[in-house]
Parts: sequence; structure tokens; C-alpha cells
Amino acid sequence: MSRIPCPRPLPLLLAVALALAAAPVLSAQEGTDASPSATGNPVVDARLADINVYAARYPDAFVDELVRYFDAPRSLIDELLKKGRHAPADLYYACALARVSGRPCRGVIEAREAAADGGDWAAIASRLGVQPGSAREKRLREGMVESYARWARPLPDAD
Repeated sequence: MSRIPCPRPLPLLLAVALALAAAPVLSAQEGTDASPSATGNPVVDARLADINVYAARYPDAFVDELVRYFDAPRSLIDELLKKGRHAPADLYYACALARVSGRPCRGVIEAREAAADGGDWAAIASRLGVQPGSAREKRLREGMVESYARWARPLPDAD
């Protein structure tokens, strides 16, 4: 009696194992503010939501971006991400606001934590002189485009 060849289940098992291995990384953001506070700009909000996805998948590249291009202290970003109190996109936006307003990233993060209004990004940006349509706001959006170019990631737009 001849044996009927049976396809090896290895590719399927490998795919399942990889999916299960990725699950904790993706769900790690569930304990944080996975959807950053509204900035008042739907395009920026869409990009920030996507940054959370990117940071969950490529945490080292995300941290490197903030350290190299936003002058954020690596120890601060690592600590805040480890504690899980801040979504990656919130840290990105805080550091982006800091860069365009000439303040340290740590100062903007601390200002948001201490804000009586719960840390509304639109209010914080306004206090930092980053109003809609301003040169600073334009520079912030250009900086996001530059980050996406370094990540070789397509820019999401608002729905």
C-alpha cells in the first residue's frame, strides 16, 4: 500500500507561532492611551494613531527616532514606555511640540501630566505657540513627514 503524501503543516504552524508571538507586543498598547488625545488636526491625529502601531512593531526604531531627531533622553523615553502610562504617539507628539517650540521634550511631557484639563493636546499646543495654521504647526507636520520618510512608511491621511 502506498502512502499518500501529506503536506507538511510546518508553514501553518510557523504562521500561528509568529502570530501568537506578536500578540503580546500588539496588546501591550492596550494599557496605555492607545488613541492619543485629539490635536485638533485630523491628519495629525491619523498619523499619531499610526505611530502607535509602528512603535508597537518597531520599538527600537521608534525610540531611536525620538532620541536622534527630537533630542529626547533615551532613558526618559525607555522609562515612560516601560511604565506604560503614555502611548508612544503621545511621546512622539510631546517631543515634536517641544522641538518646534524650543522646549525640552521632558518639559512638555511633564506639562501634559500636570495639566488640569487632562492634558488636552490642542490646549497644550496653543500654550506653546503651536496654533493651527502657524509656522510652528507647519514645521511640526513637516517633521512628521520626515519621520515617515526615515521609517520608509507611507503617510496615513485622515479618513
